[in-house]
Amino acid sequence: MKHIFQEGTNKEAPVLLLLHGTGGDENDLLPLAEMIAPESSVLSVRGNVSEGGMPRFFRRLAEGVFDKEDLIYRTKELADFLDKSADDYGFDRQNIVAVGYSNGANIAASLLYNYENVLKGALLHHPMVPLRDVSLPSQKELPVFIGAGKQDPICRPEETEELASTLEAAGANVELFWEDTGHQLTKTEVEAASEWFRNNF
Repeated sequence: MKHIFQEGTNKEAPVLLLLHGTGGDENDLLPLAEMIAPESSVLSVRGNVSEGGMPRFFRRLAEGVFDKEDLIYRTKELADFLDKSADDYGFDRQNIVAVGYSNGANIAASLLYNYENVLKGALLHHPMVPLRDVSLPSQKELPVFIGAGKQDPICRPEETEELASTLEAAGANVELFWEDTGHQLTKTEVEAASEWFRNNF
């Protein structure tokens, strides 16, 4: 997978896995990582799927309708990539915190829906429920931050609530942050994510 790895100044800090939104690339969330955890190493990944020339992490059949088979395949591809990257760059595989926005947040959530101990934590900005009618592996005490917009036309509030409750049922410690805005990532949401990160790691 096309990616950027930047070694941080604090080797004990979690490695931030950056996962962009539709049409973004591996450079998009680098400023976000700098705001959330400036001392952390960063592994920023570009999605392997192209939709009309726009990078994504998995295919969709329509707006808000995921290609379930491709999502499961791409989620495994990403999990395997994390294993390989930990070996290649010499960081602790058990010390990765995902930071995803929109499509990137969806595949980060899919990692949690499919694998136990795949992440040390996750910051999910405007995610949707990746899969339904599945049994989640244990995510006991896994810290998860979900940033959401009350007016988000892509990810409706009830979808956000469903994702949060499903992760909580699997044992995760979920903090929900609401903005009275749409699908965009706001400064106050990033500040809340930064504070959450400092409190948890």
